[in-house]
Amino acid sequence: MPNRSGGLPYTSASLRRDRAGSFRSLPFPCEACMSAVLTIDSLYKRFPIAGSKQVVQAINGVSLTIKPGETLGLVGESGSGKTTVGRCIVGLVEPTAGTIRFRDMDLAQRRQHKSKLGGKIQFVFQEPNESLDPRMKIGDTISEPLLPLKFDRETRRRRTADALRLVRLHPDLLDAYPSELSSGQQQRVGVARAMVTEPELVILDEPTSALDPTARAEIIDLLQRIQRERNTAYLFISHDLSTVRFISHRVAVMYLGMIVEQGSAETVFNRPQHPYSSGLLSSVMLPHPHLKIESSVTLKGEIPSPIDLPKGCFLASRCPFVIDRCRHEMPPAETVGERHTVHCFRHDDVAASVPASDTFNVFMNEAERILGRAKANAPAASSQ
Repeated sequence: MPNRSGGLPYTSASLRRDRAGSFRSLPFPCEACMSAVLTIDSLYKRFPIAGSKQVVQAINGVSLTIKPGETLGLVGESGSGKTTVGRCIVGLVEPTAGTIRFRDMDLAQRRQHKSKLGGKIQFVFQEPNESLDPRMKIGDTISEPLLPLKFDRETRRRRTADALRLVRLHPDLLDAYPSELSSGQQQRVGVARAMVTEPELVILDEPTSALDPTARAEIIDLLQRIQRERNTAYLFISHDLSTVRFISHRVAVMYLGMIVEQGSAETVFNRPQHPYSSGLLSSVMLPHPHLKIESSVTLKGEIPSPIDLPKGCFLASRCPFVIDRCRHEMPPAETVGERHTVHCFRHDDVAASVPASDTFNVFMNEAERILGRAKANAPAASSQ
Protein backbone atom coordinates (compact mmCIF):
# COMPACT_ATOMS: atom_id res chain seq x y z
CA MET A 1 0.00 0.00 0.00
CA PRO A 2 1.18 3.53 -0.66
CA ASN A 3 2.22 5.52 2.35
CA ARG A 4 0.86 8.96 3.21
CA SER A 5 3.43 10.71 1.06
CA GLY A 6 2.34 8.77 -2.03
CA GLY A 7 5.44 6.60 -2.09
CA LEU A 8 5.76 2.89 -1.42
CA PRO A 9 6.33 1.09 1.88
CA TYR A 10 10.04 1.41 2.50
CA THR A 11 11.74 1.07 5.83
CA SER A 12 11.99 4.33 7.77
CA ALA A 13 15.57 4.83 6.64
CA SER A 14 17.06 3.96 3.28
CA LEU A 15 19.66 1.83 5.04
CA ARG A 16 18.94 -0.32 8.08
CA ARG A 17 21.33 -2.22 10.31
CA ASP A 18 20.67 -5.76 11.44
CA ARG A 19 21.27 -6.75 15.05
CA ALA A 20 24.93 -7.47 14.38
CA GLY A 21 25.41 -3.91 13.17
CA SER A 22 25.93 -4.84 9.50
CA PHE A 23 24.07 -3.06 6.74
CA ARG A 24 21.40 -4.82 4.79
CA SER A 25 20.97 -4.00 1.13
CA LEU A 26 18.63 -1.14 0.22
CA PRO A 27 14.95 -2.11 0.51
CA PHE A 28 13.09 -2.67 -2.75
CA PRO A 29 9.59 -1.35 -3.47
CA CYS A 30 6.75 -3.82 -3.04
CA GLU A 31 6.62 -6.65 -5.58
CA ALA A 32 3.09 -5.72 -6.66
CA CYS A 33 4.40 -2.48 -8.16
CA MET A 34 7.47 -3.87 -9.91
CA SER A 35 6.55 -3.88 -13.63
CA ALA A 36 9.47 -2.36 -15.53
CA VAL A 37 9.42 1.38 -16.14
CA LEU A 38 12.39 1.04 -18.54
CA THR A 39 13.40 -1.93 -20.68
CA ILE A 40 16.45 -1.89 -22.96
CA ASP A 41 17.03 -4.83 -25.27
CA SER A 42 20.18 -5.43 -27.35
CA LEU A 43 21.14 -1.76 -27.65
CA TYR A 44 23.97 -0.84 -30.03
CA LYS A 45 25.51 2.50 -30.93
CA ARG A 46 28.13 3.14 -33.59
CA PHE A 47 29.71 6.56 -34.10
CA PRO A 48 31.18 7.12 -37.57
CA ILE A 49 34.66 8.60 -37.81
CA ALA A 50 34.86 11.53 -40.20
CA GLY A 51 36.85 10.72 -43.33
CA SER A 52 37.05 7.02 -42.49
CA LYS A 53 35.04 3.84 -42.96
CA GLN A 54 35.76 2.87 -39.37
CA VAL A 55 33.33 3.41 -36.50
CA VAL A 56 33.57 3.72 -32.73
CA GLN A 57 31.69 0.77 -31.22
CA ALA A 58 30.35 2.67 -28.22
CA ILE A 59 27.54 0.33 -27.10
CA ASN A 60 27.56 -3.40 -27.79
CA GLY A 61 24.33 -5.22 -27.01
CA VAL A 62 23.24 -3.62 -23.73
CA SER A 63 20.11 -5.06 -22.13
CA LEU A 64 18.68 -3.93 -18.79
CA THR A 65 15.49 -3.16 -16.91
CA ILE A 66 14.63 -0.66 -14.21
CA LYS A 67 11.52 -0.94 -12.05
CA PRO A 68 9.56 1.80 -10.28
CA GLY A 69 11.25 3.04 -7.13
CA GLU A 70 14.50 1.28 -8.03
CA THR A 71 18.00 2.67 -8.50
CA LEU A 72 20.23 0.91 -11.02
CA GLY A 73 23.86 1.97 -10.73
CA LEU A 74 25.67 1.87 -14.08
CA VAL A 75 29.42 1.75 -13.47
CA GLY A 76 32.61 1.41 -15.46
CA GLU A 77 35.73 3.29 -16.43
CA SER A 78 35.68 6.41 -18.58
CA GLY A 79 34.86 5.48 -22.16
CA SER A 80 32.90 2.36 -21.23
CA GLY A 81 29.69 3.70 -22.82
CA LYS A 82 27.75 4.59 -19.66
CA THR A 83 26.83 8.12 -20.62
CA THR A 84 25.97 7.09 -24.18
CA VAL A 85 23.38 4.65 -22.80
CA GLY A 86 21.81 7.47 -20.78
CA ARG A 87 21.79 9.83 -23.74
CA CYS A 88 20.13 7.19 -25.91
CA ILE A 89 17.35 6.83 -23.34
CA VAL A 90 16.49 10.54 -23.32
CA GLY A 91 16.90 10.95 -27.08
CA LEU A 92 20.09 13.01 -27.14
CA VAL A 93 21.76 10.19 -29.11
CA GLU A 94 20.00 7.95 -31.63
CA PRO A 95 20.73 4.22 -31.22
CA THR A 96 22.11 2.23 -34.14
CA ALA A 97 20.10 -0.87 -33.21
CA GLY A 98 18.06 -2.31 -30.37
CA THR A 99 14.95 -1.19 -28.53
CA ILE A 100 14.33 1.15 -25.62
CA ARG A 101 10.88 0.97 -24.06
CA PHE A 102 9.41 3.26 -21.43
CA ARG A 103 6.40 1.45 -19.98
CA ASP A 104 4.60 0.26 -23.14
CA MET A 105 6.09 2.93 -25.41
CA ASP A 106 8.86 2.26 -27.93
CA LEU A 107 11.10 5.33 -27.67
CA ALA A 108 12.15 4.92 -31.30
CA GLN A 109 8.71 6.48 -31.95
CA ARG A 110 9.31 9.15 -29.33
CA ARG A 111 7.50 11.85 -31.28
CA GLN A 112 4.35 9.73 -31.56
CA HIS A 113 4.33 9.29 -27.78
CA LYS A 114 5.16 12.92 -26.99
CA SER A 115 1.85 13.66 -25.27
CA LYS A 116 1.99 10.46 -23.19
CA LEU A 117 5.64 10.92 -22.23
CA GLY A 118 5.00 14.44 -20.96
CA GLY A 119 8.27 14.88 -19.06
CA LYS A 120 8.15 11.38 -17.54
CA ILE A 121 11.85 10.85 -18.35
CA GLN A 122 14.37 13.47 -17.19
CA PHE A 123 18.14 13.93 -17.10
CA VAL A 124 20.49 15.42 -14.48
CA PHE A 125 23.87 16.42 -15.89
CA GLN A 126 27.35 15.99 -14.46
CA GLU A 127 28.57 19.59 -14.29
CA PRO A 128 25.94 21.78 -12.63
CA ASN A 129 27.66 25.05 -13.55
CA GLU A 130 27.81 24.05 -17.23
CA SER A 131 24.26 22.68 -17.44
CA LEU A 132 22.64 25.91 -16.17
CA ASP A 133 22.23 28.89 -18.49
CA PRO A 134 24.11 31.74 -16.75
CA ARG A 135 21.69 34.28 -18.25
CA MET A 136 18.55 32.64 -16.86
CA LYS A 137 17.18 33.13 -13.38
CA ILE A 138 16.84 30.01 -11.27
CA GLY A 139 13.05 30.14 -11.37
CA ASP A 140 13.04 30.25 -15.17
CA THR A 141 15.56 27.40 -15.34
CA ILE A 142 13.46 25.14 -13.14
CA SER A 143 10.21 25.93 -14.96
CA GLU A 144 11.67 25.49 -18.46
CA PRO A 145 10.74 21.75 -18.80
CA LEU A 146 7.10 22.69 -18.12
CA LEU A 147 6.81 24.90 -21.21
CA PRO A 148 6.28 22.07 -23.74
CA LEU A 149 3.60 20.60 -21.44
CA LYS A 150 1.42 23.70 -21.95
CA PHE A 151 0.62 24.38 -18.32
CA ASP A 152 -0.83 27.79 -17.55
CA ARG A 153 1.35 30.38 -15.84
CA GLU A 154 -0.10 29.81 -12.37
CA THR A 155 0.48 26.05 -12.57
CA ARG A 156 4.06 26.60 -13.74
CA ARG A 157 4.65 29.03 -10.87
CA ARG A 158 3.23 26.60 -8.30
CA ARG A 159 5.17 23.62 -9.63
CA THR A 160 8.40 25.62 -9.73
CA ALA A 161 7.97 26.69 -6.11
CA ASP A 162 7.15 23.10 -5.13
CA ALA A 163 10.27 21.82 -6.89
CA LEU A 164 12.43 24.37 -5.09
CA ARG A 165 11.00 23.30 -1.74
CA LEU A 166 11.49 19.65 -2.69
CA VAL A 167 15.26 20.20 -2.96
CA ARG A 168 15.28 22.39 0.15
CA LEU A 169 16.31 25.67 -1.42
CA HIS A 170 14.95 28.99 -0.19
CA PRO A 171 12.29 30.73 -2.35
CA ASP A 172 14.51 33.83 -2.47
CA LEU A 173 16.74 31.94 -4.92
CA LEU A 174 14.07 31.96 -7.63
CA ASP A 175 15.35 35.36 -8.75
CA ALA A 176 19.04 34.48 -8.39
CA TYR A 177 21.45 33.55 -11.18
CA PRO A 178 23.60 30.38 -11.26
CA SER A 179 26.79 32.34 -10.55
CA GLU A 180 25.36 33.37 -7.17
CA LEU A 181 24.99 29.74 -6.03
CA SER A 182 27.46 27.20 -4.68
CA SER A 183 28.11 24.05 -6.71
CA GLY A 184 25.94 22.05 -4.32
CA GLN A 185 23.07 24.52 -4.71
CA GLN A 186 23.52 24.49 -8.49
CA GLN A 187 23.15 20.72 -8.53
CA ARG A 188 20.05 20.99 -6.35
CA VAL A 189 18.65 23.30 -9.03
CA GLY A 190 19.50 20.64 -11.61
CA VAL A 191 17.58 18.08 -9.57
CA ALA A 192 14.65 20.49 -9.14
CA ARG A 193 14.56 21.11 -12.89
CA ALA A 194 14.38 17.35 -13.48
CA MET A 195 11.72 16.77 -10.81
CA VAL A 196 9.42 19.66 -11.74
CA THR A 197 7.62 17.49 -14.32
CA GLU A 198 7.15 14.70 -11.75
CA PRO A 199 9.06 12.12 -13.83
CA GLU A 200 8.86 8.37 -13.36
CA LEU A 201 12.48 7.87 -14.49
CA VAL A 202 15.51 10.12 -13.98
CA ILE A 203 18.88 9.56 -15.64
CA LEU A 204 21.62 10.88 -13.33
CA ASP A 205 24.93 11.26 -15.15
CA GLU A 206 27.74 11.57 -12.58
CA PRO A 207 25.56 13.92 -10.50
CA THR A 208 27.96 14.11 -7.54
CA SER A 209 31.39 13.93 -9.16
CA ALA A 210 31.93 17.71 -9.18
CA LEU A 211 30.91 18.15 -5.53
CA ASP A 212 32.81 18.13 -2.26
CA PRO A 213 32.07 15.23 0.14
CA THR A 214 29.51 17.13 2.21
CA ALA A 215 27.58 18.41 -0.83
CA ARG A 216 27.79 14.92 -2.34
CA ALA A 217 26.24 13.39 0.77
CA GLU A 218 23.48 16.00 0.78
CA ILE A 219 22.59 15.29 -2.87
CA ILE A 220 22.50 11.53 -2.25
CA ASP A 221 20.24 12.01 0.76
CA LEU A 222 18.04 14.32 -1.30
CA LEU A 223 17.72 11.78 -4.12
CA GLN A 224 16.86 8.97 -1.72
CA ARG A 225 14.23 11.07 0.03
CA ILE A 226 12.59 12.02 -3.29
CA GLN A 227 12.61 8.39 -4.35
CA ARG A 228 10.86 7.32 -1.15
CA GLU A 229 8.24 10.05 -1.51
CA ARG A 230 7.58 9.73 -5.24
CA ASN A 231 8.63 6.18 -6.13
CA THR A 232 10.93 7.58 -8.84
CA ALA A 233 13.23 5.19 -10.70
CA TYR A 234 16.87 6.22 -11.19
CA LEU A 235 19.61 5.21 -13.59
CA PHE A 236 22.65 6.39 -11.62
CA ILE A 237 25.65 6.62 -13.95
CA SER A 238 29.01 6.94 -12.21
CA HIS A 239 32.59 5.78 -12.00
CA ASP A 240 32.47 6.44 -8.24
CA LEU A 241 31.84 2.93 -6.94
CA SER A 242 31.59 4.08 -3.33
CA THR A 243 28.65 6.36 -4.10
CA VAL A 244 27.02 3.75 -6.33
CA ARG A 245 27.24 1.15 -3.55
CA PHE A 246 25.55 3.55 -1.16
CA ILE A 247 22.60 4.58 -3.34
CA SER A 248 21.88 1.62 -5.64
CA HIS A 249 19.55 -1.35 -5.33
CA ARG A 250 21.17 -3.05 -8.32
CA VAL A 251 24.42 -2.51 -10.21
CA ALA A 252 25.37 -3.06 -13.85
CA VAL A 253 29.08 -3.11 -14.72
CA MET A 254 30.08 -1.89 -18.19
CA TYR A 255 33.25 -2.62 -20.12
CA LEU A 256 33.80 -1.49 -23.71
CA GLY A 257 30.11 -0.96 -24.34
CA MET A 258 28.95 -4.25 -22.79
CA ILE A 259 27.28 -4.96 -19.48
CA VAL A 260 29.51 -7.76 -18.25
CA GLU A 261 27.74 -8.28 -14.92
CA GLN A 262 24.59 -7.06 -13.23
CA GLY A 263 22.86 -7.99 -10.02
CA SER A 264 21.96 -6.65 -6.60
CA ALA A 265 24.44 -4.11 -5.26
CA GLU A 266 25.19 -6.33 -2.30
CA THR A 267 25.92 -9.36 -4.51
CA VAL A 268 28.03 -7.57 -7.11
CA PHE A 269 30.12 -5.69 -4.56
CA ASN A 270 30.57 -8.48 -2.05
CA ARG A 271 30.85 -11.43 -4.42
CA PRO A 272 31.60 -10.32 -8.01
CA GLN A 273 31.66 -13.09 -10.59
CA HIS A 274 33.28 -11.28 -13.52
CA PRO A 275 37.04 -10.56 -13.54
CA TYR A 276 36.45 -6.97 -14.63
CA SER A 277 34.00 -6.33 -11.78
CA SER A 278 36.46 -7.76 -9.28
CA GLY A 279 39.37 -5.78 -10.70
CA LEU A 280 37.32 -2.59 -10.73
CA LEU A 281 36.39 -3.01 -7.07
CA SER A 282 40.02 -3.30 -6.06
CA SER A 283 40.50 0.33 -7.15
CA VAL A 284 37.89 1.73 -4.75
CA MET A 285 39.18 4.40 -2.40
CA LEU A 286 38.05 3.58 1.14
CA PRO A 287 37.66 6.06 4.02
CA HIS A 288 40.34 4.50 6.22
CA PRO A 289 44.11 4.23 5.60
CA HIS A 290 44.26 0.59 6.73
CA LEU A 291 41.33 -0.67 4.65
CA LYS A 292 41.48 -2.12 1.17
CA ILE A 293 39.36 -4.30 -1.07
CA GLU A 294 40.72 -7.82 -1.08
CA SER A 295 40.87 -9.09 -4.67
CA SER A 296 43.03 -11.63 -6.40
CA VAL A 297 42.16 -10.15 -9.80
CA THR A 298 44.70 -7.80 -11.32
CA LEU A 299 43.98 -6.58 -14.82
CA LYS A 300 47.08 -5.90 -16.88
CA GLY A 301 47.72 -4.44 -20.29
CA GLU A 302 45.92 -1.81 -22.33
CA ILE A 303 42.19 -1.57 -22.94
CA PRO A 304 41.43 -2.58 -26.56
CA SER A 305 40.37 0.20 -28.91
CA PRO A 306 36.59 0.51 -29.41
CA ILE A 307 37.40 1.07 -33.08
CA ASP A 308 38.96 -2.39 -33.40
CA LEU A 309 37.49 -4.71 -30.78
CA PRO A 310 38.95 -8.21 -30.55
CA LYS A 311 37.13 -11.41 -31.38
CA GLY A 312 35.79 -13.26 -28.36
CA CYS A 313 35.73 -11.74 -24.88
CA PHE A 314 36.85 -8.10 -24.89
CA LEU A 315 38.74 -8.68 -21.62
CA ALA A 316 40.68 -11.74 -22.79
CA SER A 317 43.99 -9.94 -23.36
CA ARG A 318 43.96 -8.54 -19.79
CA CYS A 319 42.30 -11.32 -17.79
CA PRO A 320 44.18 -13.67 -15.41
CA PHE A 321 41.40 -16.28 -15.83
CA VAL A 322 41.63 -16.42 -19.63
CA ILE A 323 41.36 -19.75 -21.44
CA ASP A 324 41.62 -20.38 -25.17
CA ARG A 325 37.85 -20.35 -25.59
CA CYS A 326 37.72 -16.75 -24.35
CA ARG A 327 39.86 -15.57 -27.27
CA HIS A 328 37.49 -16.97 -29.88
CA GLU A 329 34.00 -16.86 -28.37
CA MET A 330 32.03 -14.13 -26.63
CA PRO A 331 30.66 -15.51 -23.34
CA PRO A 332 26.85 -15.39 -23.33
CA ALA A 333 24.87 -13.93 -20.44
CA GLU A 334 24.49 -16.59 -17.78
CA THR A 335 22.08 -16.33 -14.87
CA VAL A 336 23.94 -17.09 -11.65
CA GLY A 337 21.39 -15.89 -9.11
CA GLU A 338 18.19 -13.91 -8.71
CA ARG A 339 18.40 -11.07 -11.26
CA HIS A 340 22.16 -11.70 -11.37
CA THR A 341 23.76 -12.28 -14.77
CA VAL A 342 27.38 -12.45 -15.87
CA HIS A 343 29.26 -12.80 -19.17
CA CYS A 344 32.13 -15.10 -18.20
CA PHE A 345 32.97 -18.74 -18.89
CA ARG A 346 34.83 -18.99 -15.57
CA HIS A 347 32.53 -17.03 -13.29
CA ASP A 348 32.59 -19.78 -10.64
CA ASP A 349 36.38 -19.55 -10.41
CA VAL A 350 36.22 -15.76 -10.21
CA ALA A 351 33.68 -15.91 -7.37
CA ALA A 352 35.78 -18.48 -5.51
CA SER A 353 38.86 -16.24 -5.77
CA VAL A 354 37.20 -13.34 -3.92
CA PRO A 355 37.75 -13.73 -0.16
CA ALA A 356 34.95 -12.98 2.26
CA SER A 357 35.36 -9.42 3.47
CA ASP A 358 33.58 -6.95 5.76
CA THR A 359 35.19 -4.00 4.01
CA PHE A 360 32.00 -2.62 2.52
CA ASN A 361 30.11 -2.84 5.79
CA VAL A 362 32.89 -0.70 7.24
CA PHE A 363 32.58 1.68 4.32
CA MET A 364 28.81 1.91 4.73
CA ASN A 365 29.24 2.77 8.41
CA GLU A 366 31.57 5.60 7.42
CA ALA A 367 29.29 6.73 4.60
CA GLU A 368 26.33 6.90 6.97
CA ARG A 369 28.42 8.94 9.42
CA ILE A 370 29.28 11.47 6.69
CA LEU A 371 25.69 11.57 5.50
CA GLY A 372 24.40 12.06 9.04
CA ARG A 373 26.81 14.93 9.59
CA ALA A 374 25.72 16.56 6.32
CA LYS A 375 22.05 16.22 7.24
CA ALA A 376 22.67 17.69 10.70
CA ASN A 377 24.43 20.71 9.19
CA ALA A 378 21.91 21.28 6.40
CA PRO A 379 19.21 23.89 7.06
CA ALA A 380 15.61 23.08 6.12
CA ALA A 381 15.81 25.53 3.23
CA SER A 382 19.13 26.86 2.06
CA SER A 383 19.70 30.34 0.74
CA GLN A 384 23.42 30.44 1.37
